[in-house]
Amino acid sequence: MLGKVVDFYRALPPAERPASLTDEQAAKLTKKLRLQSFFAGTLGYSLYYVCRTGLNVVKTPIVESGMLNDQQLGIVGSALLFAYAIGKFVNSFMADHSNIKRFMATGLIVSSIANLIVGILGMTKGLIGLSSMAFFVCFFIMWALNGWSQSMGAGPAIIALSRWFSPKERGTYYGFFSASHNLGEFFSFIFVGSVVGWLGWQAGFMGSFLAGAIGVVIILFFLHDSPESKGLPHVGNPPKESTDKAQKGVLRNPYVWILALASAFMYVSRYAVNSWGVRFLEMEKGYSLELATTVIGINALLGIFGTVLSGWFSDKFFKGKRNMPAFIFGVLNTIALTLFLLGGDSLVLNVISMVFFGIAIGVLICFLGGLMAVDIVPRNATGAALGVVGMASYIAAGLQDVISGTLIENFKTVTITAAGEMVTYDFLPVSIFWIGASILSFVLALFVWNVKPAE
Repeated sequence: MLGKVVDFYRALPPAERPASLTDEQAAKLTKKLRLQSFFAGTLGYSLYYVCRTGLNVVKTPIVESGMLNDQQLGIVGSALLFAYAIGKFVNSFMADHSNIKRFMATGLIVSSIANLIVGILGMTKGLIGLSSMAFFVCFFIMWALNGWSQSMGAGPAIIALSRWFSPKERGTYYGFFSASHNLGEFFSFIFVGSVVGWLGWQAGFMGSFLAGAIGVVIILFFLHDSPESKGLPHVGNPPKESTDKAQKGVLRNPYVWILALASAFMYVSRYAVNSWGVRFLEMEKGYSLELATTVIGINALLGIFGTVLSGWFSDKFFKGKRNMPAFIFGVLNTIALTLFLLGGDSLVLNVISMVFFGIAIGVLICFLGGLMAVDIVPRNATGAALGVVGMASYIAAGLQDVISGTLIENFKTVTITAAGEMVTYDFLPVSIFWIGASILSFVLALFVWNVKPAE
């Protein structure tokens, strides 16, 4: 039984080229299939994101309903991120050997179902007599399962770029692909936020399930395993060493680990805004849920421009070198985050901060979050490099959720008034934590300034 499962997910073997297929037809078919794979990987992964960031939209309604408190929500959020961190390492290594279409679709199926179950449990809580603690435990388990299945998305999508595109094009298309993160977050804040505002927080998880189901269909129809599996020529130079040996080389490469740490601290600042930004604007600055989700959604939308332009810009003007843009946008990320957290409650100021934060994070997700590590390893170890960077990034993001939730919970003041309890939040301690992580990120990136690409 296990052997059949392994065979089902194994990368497809090379197929013979049809005798009737001319060189010109083969070139056209390669172009068609690689564009399909690119768009399927990008859009499919953006819908992966909806299935995990929907929680960020429903935190305040859940707390106000009395179901969970901030600390419990931090623990639930960390369950996804820690499971994702371990899964990103394991599954990205496995993805180098896999049929990426089947691998990626399976992860999104499981993730969608996890969202569906949480939504159903929330809707039926009163009918089945489910206590808040029981809901918390079920939510934690489902969100940990969601985290593991989410880790099956990025590896296959980026491996598709390595299999279908030459190294000279990699930065440009990787930049376009990285927009999937921001596109998914934008879908989540706008679509899921609208559903929650209209039908309640439980329906938000149903909306995420629907988005995931659409993503599965896109992946199954338009993502293709490799050119060789279609009887088409290998793209670029063939690997110089076996996949297993190349992956071991990744683990011994100190620069991959430095980039992983730089990405980890960047992810603390990224998930600080994505996980807690809506709640911060509501509690600290008095914004409504609709206005808060719109402001945070701007960060996700503008990140698309950062990611789309980053790879092309570095390929075109820096000859594939990513160090200078990574440093510049690392500094911009810190400035924008500081403006957002400490700059007052002006709507214009907060929108401006989210514009620059979104652009900066978009570039950094592309560079620190993967591309700089992919550049310095053999192409048949792409998944391994992403696994190392992803593991560090999401362990840090998970720790951020726990630490942030604890700081927010412990630095609030409850005052008893004639009208009842009045809760006042002090976000300064957690703001210092978030800004400090952002600074450490671009400082660490300086240590790989002169590292040469592998190809």
